[in-house]
Amino acid sequence: MVDRRQVMSFRVRAQQLDRERGALADTAVLDLGVQDTGPDGGRWALALRGVDVSALSADDLVLLWAVRGAPHLYRRADVGAVASAVEPFSDADAGKRIYDASKPLKAAGVGNLAALDEVAARMREVVTAPTVKGEVSGRLAELLPEPYLRFCRPCDATHLYEMPFRLAAVRAGLELRLDTSPPVLQRIPDLTPRDPGERFDLVRAYLRLLGPATPKHVADYLDAPVKDVKARWPQDAVEVTVDGEKRWLLAADEAALTSTDVAATRLLGPFDLFLQAKDRATVAPDAARAKELWPVLGRPGAVLVDGELVGTWRPRKSGRTFRVSVEPWQKLSESRRRAVVEQAERLAAHRSVSLAGVDFGG
Repeated sequence: MVDRRQVMSFRVRAQQLDRERGALADTAVLDLGVQDTGPDGGRWALALRGVDVSALSADDLVLLWAVRGAPHLYRRADVGAVASAVEPFSDADAGKRIYDASKPLKAAGVGNLAALDEVAARMREVVTAPTVKGEVSGRLAELLPEPYLRFCRPCDATHLYEMPFRLAAVRAGLELRLDTSPPVLQRIPDLTPRDPGERFDLVRAYLRLLGPATPKHVADYLDAPVKDVKARWPQDAVEVTVDGEKRWLLAADEAALTSTDVAATRLLGPFDLFLQAKDRATVAPDAARAKELWPVLGRPGAVLVDGELVGTWRPRKSGRTFRVSVEPWQKLSESRRRAVVEQAERLAAHRSVSLAGVDFGG
């Protein structure tokens, strides 16, 4: 029997959130991908795991539309393995990942994987040099027939469905240029897809970083059918019981579940991998806290202290003034408050601004 405290501590250590210094090469979360959404996105997630992000460039990192169509950072050296790893498992999987775009394609007799291949071929034709997303979208709307297109009311224009657009980009050998808004697509130099092996196998990576988990947890994270995930379930996965629920993790990690000894205070970004686990009731058992942590729009960050989430935080920037607003879920001792302030100062330095203060609510 494993309790949630053991699970949370395991994930802190597996994701190296208790690490003060580390290299890009041995940063585990990059095997699954680091979501780069918002100002406190991918680089902040790496900084929290001890990586000196000030020294990183496009020679070190590549940004791809990958899992769930979200932008994720990877090591550039791994891009060939990653390109293979993030491919849909099957035509049914591709259909699930592209959401509502699958219906008109099916009605037109076009398979989901065939559709992604067609979009990818046209994208590669269009993107011969760095090109802004809007321009790529406009060109594709001229090149592709009706089943691929939809009318967008906010834009009052016809576009390609969004998810096929995003998921076809890697198939087309395209990356997103770092630090561009709106996104700029460009060709990945010398891309050669290769066998991802065990390290970049997404099912194994989820179990290694967010285990113990069920096939449904992994499927929900990938937007894949449970059937496809079960077909790729690792043979070395062992069964454990977490608060009465049957789950699995890799056999090599089983011993690491026994310890709850972690000591680290971190201001997790809203889309940090630690908060992407699909067993949300384990991460935040209180329903009201979960609603606060994962609203439909405008997610806050989370305050992590010694393996437990103890509140939320939001940046407050006005002109040159930068403050951090913290909403604790429990009374924080003076030492814990000091640790939170230290992390807020670290965040301000990461943003290259001065911290004006930390406001504790409650």
